[in-house]
Formats: sequence, C-alpha cells, structure tokens
Amino acid sequence: MEYLFEGRKLAERIGFTHEVARSYRRTGIIYSDLRDFSKARDYDMQALMLDQSLPNNRSSILVDCVFLADVYETLNKPDSGLYYANLALQGRSVNESLIHTIFITLGNIYYRKNMPDSALFYYHTGLREASHYSDYHDVAEAANKIAAFYHGMSNRDSTLRYALMAFQFGQGVSYKKSVMQSAALLADLYDSTDARRSLQYYRISNAAKDSLFGTDNIHVIQTLIDREERTRKEAEDARLAYSNRVRWYGLLSGLLVLLIITWLLFRNNKQKQKANLQLQAQKAEVQTALHQLKTTQSQLIQAEKMASLGELTAGVAHEIQNPLNFMNNFSDLNKELIEEMQQELLADNKQEAILISNNIRENEEKINHHGKRADGIVKNMLQHSRTSSGKKEFANINALADEYLRLSYHGIRAKDSSFNATLQTDFDPAAGELDIVRSEIGRVFLNLFNNAFYSVSEKAKERSPGYTPTISVSTKKTGDREEIRIRDNGTGIPQKVVDKIFQPFFTTKPTGQGTGLGLSLSYDIVKAHGGEIKVNTKEGEYTEFIVQLPAG
Repeated sequence: MEYLFEGRKLAERIGFTHEVARSYRRTGIIYSDLRDFSKARDYDMQALMLDQSLPNNRSSILVDCVFLADVYETLNKPDSGLYYANLALQGRSVNESLIHTIFITLGNIYYRKNMPDSALFYYHTGLREASHYSDYHDVAEAANKIAAFYHGMSNRDSTLRYALMAFQFGQGVSYKKSVMQSAALLADLYDSTDARRSLQYYRISNAAKDSLFGTDNIHVIQTLIDREERTRKEAEDARLAYSNRVRWYGLLSGLLVLLIITWLLFRNNKQKQKANLQLQAQKAEVQTALHQLKTTQSQLIQAEKMASLGELTAGVAHEIQNPLNFMNNFSDLNKELIEEMQQELLADNKQEAILISNNIRENEEKINHHGKRADGIVKNMLQHSRTSSGKKEFANINALADEYLRLSYHGIRAKDSSFNATLQTDFDPAAGELDIVRSEIGRVFLNLFNNAFYSVSEKAKERSPGYTPTISVSTKKTGDREEIRIRDNGTGIPQKVVDKIFQPFFTTKPTGQGTGLGLSLSYDIVKAHGGEIKVNTKEGEYTEFIVQLPAG
C-alpha cells in the first residue's frame, strides 16, 4: 500500500493517467482484503473513470468492471454487481483469460440473489475455465465457493472434495486467504470424525489468518491509511481555496460586465430606430423557433409510437432470453454430469451413477419446462408482429383486447421478473368484429394496459398488507356502440389533474419515465375512429378507462 501511494503521486506528477488508474485499482484490492468494501468500491470506481478517459484501453476497463462487480456483490448490492459483470462479459474478447473470474463473481451474485442453481452453474464454469488457463489462484477460489455451497446443503462428501481441492491449490500458489477458508472448513468437517486432523487444519487456518490480519499488520496499514487520508484532505482543502479565489475573481468580473451592459443598454435606449429593427429580427427568430417546435412535436409523437413498439418487442425478447439461458445452463451442466456418470459406471459405482442420472433427469425436466415457456412467448410475439396496411379491416375486439393484455404483461415481467398480477377478463360474446385500423386500436390498448400495470406495480412497492395487483378487462355491446373497460386497483389519478391527462406532454410519472404522449395519441386515435374515451378514478384506489367505438 505504501508503494502504491508513492507511485500514484509520481504518476500524477508526470500525468501518467494509465498508471494512476492502475494504482487506484490495486489500492481497491487491498481495501477489499481489509474488508473495507466501501473504500474498495470508491477506488475501483475512480480507476474505471480514468481508464474510460483513455483511448484503446478496453482491457483495463474490463478488469475494473470485474472488480466493481465483486465489490458490489460483497456490499449486498447484487443488481449493481450484475450490471458490471454483464459489462465485463460484453468485453471478454479483449482478455479471455479473465472469464473465469467473471463466472465466479456471477456465482456469488446469484447466490446472493437466492438463485442456487444459477450460482452453482457459474461456480463450476469458473472452476473449469480457471483450470483451462492454469489460474490456480482462481481454481482455489472457485473450489472454496463450491465447498461452502455444499456445506450449506449439508452434503459432506462434496464439501470435503472441494475443500481439499481449494486447500491444495491454495497452498500451491501461497494463496493465504484460500488456505485460511478451506482449512477452517476442513477443521469443521473432521471435528466429529478425526480430532487430530481437525486440530491440524485449525492451526493451519489460524496461522494463515494471523499472517494476513495480525495486529501488527493492521496497525501499520492503518497508519499508512491515516497518512494518505491527511494528504488527500490537504490537497482537497487547497483545491477548495483555489476554487474560492477563482469564484471571487469571477464575481468581480461579473460585476464589471454588468456595469458595461448597463451602460450599453442606456445608450441603446436612445437609439429607438435601431431597437425597432432588432425587435423585428427577434420576432422573425421567434416565428422560426415556433415552426421548429411544431416540427419537433410531430417528430416526438412519431417517435413515441415507434418507442412503444420497440419497448414491447425488447421486453418480449428479454422474456425469451430468460428461459433460453436456463436451457443452455442446464444443458451444459448435464454434459458434465454425463461424463461423471460414465466415470462412475466404469468404476462400477452403480449407486453413485444412479444418483447422477437422477440429477440429469431433473435438469431435463427443467429444460423441457423452459422450452415450453419460450414456445408460448414466441407464439404470442408472432401473433403481435402481423403488419397492418393502415386501412380499416374487421377485427374481433375481444381477441384484440386479450392479445394486447398478455403482451403488455410480458413486457413488464421482462423488466421485473418478481412482478406478478391477477388478470381478469369478462368478454361479451355479442361484442363481435369492428371495422377498425387494427394496429392503431392495438396501440390504444397497449398504452392503457402499460399505464395500468405501471400503476399497480407502483402501489405494490408500498407493500400494503393483503394487496394484490389486479387488472380487469371487459367488453359490452350497447346499441350501436362497443364498450371496452380497462380497470386497475393501483394508485389512481389525483382529481386535480384528471382534466389534463389527455393533453400532449402531460404525465403523472416521474421525470424520465414517461413523455406524456401515450394518452394523447390514444385519444386522437379513438376520436379518428368516431369513438370516445373516458376515465373514472379515485386516488389511491383505482383507475378505469372506458373506450367506446362504433359497432360494426
């Protein structure tokens, strides 16, 4: 740590940004070893920002993402860890030898997210890749993770097997952290069966722990840290003092500019003819800006139409990717299990082979389940992807409403797999086919369903006891009209803004989550079809949209 601090000062002095970033990254590693993960994250993030500022530096950025993924997982922020792990996977081509480290980190993340099957898959994959690249440090790390996993499942044989592997490889490369962890686990495993061996491993574990975290070591390191923090604080104080001086000089300059502007305005006030010409020029500029605003508004409306379809398509694509990932993962796992079963059969261990075959059969059932799930999503997507000529055609309003209800539900589930809602439908058989532009009325349904799902998901975040998100859709033929009602038990709409919801660019959603064009476009589409759209709502309880269209 002392050499890193000194090296970073020298690198900063000569402007060697690449070496400054590497110093931050390695300092983050030391803080991780000291279990000060917040500081480790800060140093890793500084390294990433510096590396991103340099050209042709993808390899260093990949390493930064790996470290950030690991430290966010340790900070119990698995979603942030998964984000940087995915960034690292995207850039794996620049350094394939790091792929096993990414897989081990992904195993930790999915274990943290309580997804044991995915965690074990990535631990095994990381172990295999680390062995391929002869990275025995990460072989020991992956073996330790798998041993801990099986220990949590009370699987003594598998725990012993991988703990011994971690211990042997950790000793081979002097990886004291792995030796400490694996020896402690082995001491626990042998505690009840072999007291002598248990004591031996216990002593090895304690020796490794003392060499890493002994009182003298920690005291020396803390002294270095305190000295570095004082140096950084002095530099920050100096920077603030300089910034204050600059701000003061800027204020004086501003006052001088203000005096000059005041004199110029006084002089220009006497030149009325010239001022009138300037006003005419400004009027022309305003008219040009107004024309540009109208053009931009039209472009935004068209972009909103395309963005909604793109969002739905992306959502379904992500929904398909989820079962495909499971299918691929369990298929790869079965390959390894088949090899193990063949080895057990050759060794005439029939009982062990039967146990492995049971695991293979369970994995095959999961592959079959996720395959059927992907098939259903694809069928819905193909049904939705039928193109429209923009001309009116007869379409069954019940089928159309049900189709877009399911597609909208797939979309929000792709963004948040933990979200669930009750879907209720009450379709009037007498509500037959209507003469409509299918894609446009489908867009109206999609906007209304998306708003409904957003409302109930926001209310679900409040975790009110007994609350179940519910979306209901009903159709009814009344005389020469077809009536479609879409109701949710979400947050409702404040009464003071109900009259504004169909205005362009008005939205009740937080900034960045809505453009305010969905309901406006839906209103225009329904009006163009000779229909009406109304809303009933009570804040905090429900919202119901009523769409009335001319009967066919």
